[in-house]
Amino acid sequence: MASSPNVIRTVVFDVGEVLIDESTEYGTWADWLGVPRHTFSAVFGAVIARGEDYRNVFEHFRPGFDLAAERQKRLDAGQGEFFNGRDLYPDVRPAFDELKDAGYSIGIAGNQTARAGVLLGELNLPADFILTSDDLGAEKPDVAFFENLIESRDLEPATAAYVGDRVENDIVPATKAGFRTVLVRRGPWGYINDSAVTRGQASACVSSLREIRTELARLE
Repeated sequence: MASSPNVIRTVVFDVGEVLIDESTEYGTWADWLGVPRHTFSAVFGAVIARGEDYRNVFEHFRPGFDLAAERQKRLDAGQGEFFNGRDLYPDVRPAFDELKDAGYSIGIAGNQTARAGVLLGELNLPADFILTSDDLGAEKPDVAFFENLIESRDLEPATAAYVGDRVENDIVPATKAGFRTVLVRRGPWGYINDSAVTRGQASACVSSLREIRTELARLE
């Protein structure tokens, strides 16, 4: 790879709707709340279309909903969050292999629980590191998430790219922290992003992770 001080050497991926199709998890939350899955999906769509925090979805069905407490209740009931290789988007492994073959370091970092971090590790992806918001002590869109990521991995943000599906949660704060950014157009936010004024802040936009290697070469 080139020796320029600003050449991208590390690519860090968000998790939900970038690596993992979250349809299963949203469905299990609907079941836990006792509402039809299509109803939960419809309200979820309405909430994010208004630009609200997705956690407001739960408030519609159960006012005063405490996400952390309910996660623990699910665990206690043997219904804790879960995903495996079946929930992995099909372009993930090929894209990771392409990037590793090209000499990139690969990271995974998202707003996830420590439990999810363990599940990510069990996917056996060729990632050099996996970090969650629990590990980093901050959640996106707080720029501290990215600042702590930089510090924990001793990254030079000018030589790193962050790949996410949400403009306000991923692209905007990662850009503020100095990363180049790649917006993935999939999942509910991926389509809503089409009308986001801030979408232009992304260094690149892709519909598949298989396009990332080409886009990174263009950015370099």
